Amino acid sequence: MPSSLTSHSRSRSSTNLVLAAAALALGGCDGDDDTCGPGGAPGSGMAITGTGVALTYGDLDAGQNNDCPDPSAPAGVISLTIHGKQEGSGLPLTFCIGRPDLLAGGLDLGPDTAGTEFRVVDASGSDASCTYTLDTSAPITGTASAIGLCDNGAAPAGFALTIAGSLTLVRTCGAAVDTVAVALAGTVGVAAQ
Repeated sequence: MPSSLTSHSRSRSSTNLVLAAAALALGGCDGDDDTCGPGGAPGSGMAITGTGVALTYGDLDAGQNNDCPDPSAPAGVISLTIHGKQEGSGLPLTFCIGRPDLLAGGLDLGPDTAGTEFRVVDASGSDASCTYTLDTSAPITGTASAIGLCDNGAAPAGFALTIAGSLTLVRTCGAAVDTVAVALAGTVGVAAQ
């Protein structure tokens, strides 16, 4: 017959397994696990590049602001908003994810509309002679994914975000206005708000 200490130890192990499984089912860990966080991802380096365009963004942070809720999301999944700034100008780069619980597996990039995509809400920037804004009438394509994302993005450790996509910017250089196709790409660390 096992001692009461052995039985207690087995009971505690079973409880720990059940809690770990529940945490994974809810979209991650408790934020203290070694698998949470941005790993070695840099704090800047998300880039928008194209013919004559080279904009770099950093200081990304994420918060469960519920800015773009997905009505089909499971209970407890709160939409995640990610803000970043262009280096030098501070102009915004903003994303919204209605289903952060799906981000680790990858989501399609899309416009700021309903659905489960990784929404590009704002992509503004400037250089020595021009300003740039997101052309919301043009297609947005590509994918976004996360590594080290725990608690659906709420963990204090943050995570690493990888994007590989394309979009179109409206370019204004003095009185001249045109559009330019650009790539949006990089892997950067995202801090918790």
